[in-house]
Amino acid sequence: MNLTRWSARLPGGQRRASAPQDRPPGPTPSVPATRELPEARIAHEHAGHQHLAVHDVLGHLPALVAISYGPGHRLGYLSRAYTEVFGPRPTGVPAHQVMPELEELGLLPLMDQVYRTGRPRTVKARKVQLPALVGVEPPRYYTFVCAPVRETEDLGRQLAQLTEGVGKAATVTTSADGGAGSGPSIDLGDGGADTGADSPVGTAPVDTGAVGTAADLAASPSARTALGLSSLGLGSFASLRRSTGASDVCGVLVFGAEVTDQVRVTERLRESERRQREAAVTLQRSLLPQKLEQPDDLRVAATYQPGGADTAVGGDWYDVITLGGGRTALVIGDVMGRGMRAAAVMGQLRTAVRAYARLDLPPHEVLQLLDGLASEIDASQIATCVYAVFDPSEQCLSYASAGHLPLMVRQADGTITRPEEPGGPPLGTGGWMHTSSNLPFTAGSTGVLYTDGLVERRDQDIDHCLDTLAGTLAGATGAPDVICSRLLRAMGVTPEHDDDVAALVFQLPQRDNDTAELFRSASLDLLGGAEAASSARAFTQGVLTSWRVGEELQDLGVLAVSELVSNSLTHGHPPMRLRLRRTDRRLTIEVTDADDHLPRRKRALPADESGRGLEIVATIASNWGTRRTPDGGKAVWCEFLLKRSSAGGVDPVHGDA
Repeated sequence: MNLTRWSARLPGGQRRASAPQDRPPGPTPSVPATRELPEARIAHEHAGHQHLAVHDVLGHLPALVAISYGPGHRLGYLSRAYTEVFGPRPTGVPAHQVMPELEELGLLPLMDQVYRTGRPRTVKARKVQLPALVGVEPPRYYTFVCAPVRETEDLGRQLAQLTEGVGKAATVTTSADGGAGSGPSIDLGDGGADTGADSPVGTAPVDTGAVGTAADLAASPSARTALGLSSLGLGSFASLRRSTGASDVCGVLVFGAEVTDQVRVTERLRESERRQREAAVTLQRSLLPQKLEQPDDLRVAATYQPGGADTAVGGDWYDVITLGGGRTALVIGDVMGRGMRAAAVMGQLRTAVRAYARLDLPPHEVLQLLDGLASEIDASQIATCVYAVFDPSEQCLSYASAGHLPLMVRQADGTITRPEEPGGPPLGTGGWMHTSSNLPFTAGSTGVLYTDGLVERRDQDIDHCLDTLAGTLAGATGAPDVICSRLLRAMGVTPEHDDDVAALVFQLPQRDNDTAELFRSASLDLLGGAEAASSARAFTQGVLTSWRVGEELQDLGVLAVSELVSNSLTHGHPPMRLRLRRTDRRLTIEVTDADDHLPRRKRALPADESGRGLEIVATIASNWGTRRTPDGGKAVWCEFLLKRSSAGGVDPVHGDA
């Protein structure tokens, strides 16, 4: 469309030549008479637009409009929409006397600030309940803007007329809704004396007769009382305005725009986000251990604290896995990212960790397998993890880290040990050979695994936070759950924290004389040839007798030792070693040798002369397994559960296979 052709039709618009600049010389073609508008008519229409009555425009706006003047915020004008919501109000009266809604909405203090400073103020989404529709319709919401009216503006000059005529204007008119108005009001029109249907709703027209100047009126007692100046001790309205710091402000315009639809949409969005967050938190918690396994030797406790309401759920997780043979795996990890996807990836990794842990692999080999799996699950997601294994026989903690924060161990004397070796990159990056390291973990030691939410702060260096955590752990005593709570408090973790936090605390308690009898171990180096089996059986019989286990368990233990030692002598290589260990719950028998070939259970044929050793062990024992040792050999172990007495302790006489 060529808008140039229609420019002459617009009021006040200038006609523009549509001919190109390179037109050949000659007479200019004339515009058809039907498309021409006389200049006089254009000027007349332009003058008409300049004299549009403002109250006509405000009366048709769906917004709430109220105008006050003076320091007492006397009401000068109300729009039709305002009276439909709150009802008519008399003009010329201070707003706090006839407009209680301003107090309820918190607008009066803002109006005072606007009048003093001359700067607009805004309040968003204030709830307004229509009195006639209480219980019928839900409340509406409005955003209010309080803007200053300055005396240099047309509206400001009309407010000045109200000030000058306040002592004389006392007429009362009835609004279209039947409400009465008293005192002066703003005409908001073209300066005429029209008092008909175009007058503002709920207002009274101004008598603009000869009433003198504002100073003359303020000098009279009646005018000073009407203006509220007597109580303030000020001489004139102008001096009162100047005392506010915004000398040209003479009134305040209150404009309220309905935002009910936006508020409802926001509420629905927040409700949707709340449901999604609850679903993510539920998924996260369901994927975490519902109840931690409690190893025989360790005391463990864990905590998970999701971020605040404005924080999406992350992928933090932890786990405790009993490996058998008295060993325990301790795991903690964190999937980068937030939301349902991070929680789902976390659940898959945690399941994979438990599956790989059943293979009884060294920590670095478990992380190596997880590294490849993480990239297969989601190439865009990476995760950090620490996998540690506690061996009570060696009182040692073997661990490997994939981009995770270092574990901390507090020894019995209170000293803090932190690994010095850097860990490998996060899971999912690939191309890295992880390695395992060892830390001593003797009786009385306490260790903690944690995620980054515990120590990372936007305004603090992470090394400083790690030192704070180490200092807190050094002075923390008590049970692991007590230490968990103390660490969270010391690090400032609250329900409104901006990140998820997971922490796993494990402790090897010191045994007193009574409990020490229930935690004992013995070992025998297997030397020689076939006679080593008979020596092992005799050694086992004597040890189990001294430990006062039942006769039935003694027989089963001796049989298991005979089969495991015979299998090692036949298929293994020296050095060989037999280890017996008992706790308050189970008896563990373990045989190690230097051969790295792991035996497998198989069903022997009737004509076979061998191959029934592991079948017998698996039948009589409650659990059995194999694993490779760090020195390149293997270990084969089996466990027998101990029967508990009726009082809740362990019956030292009887056993239960």
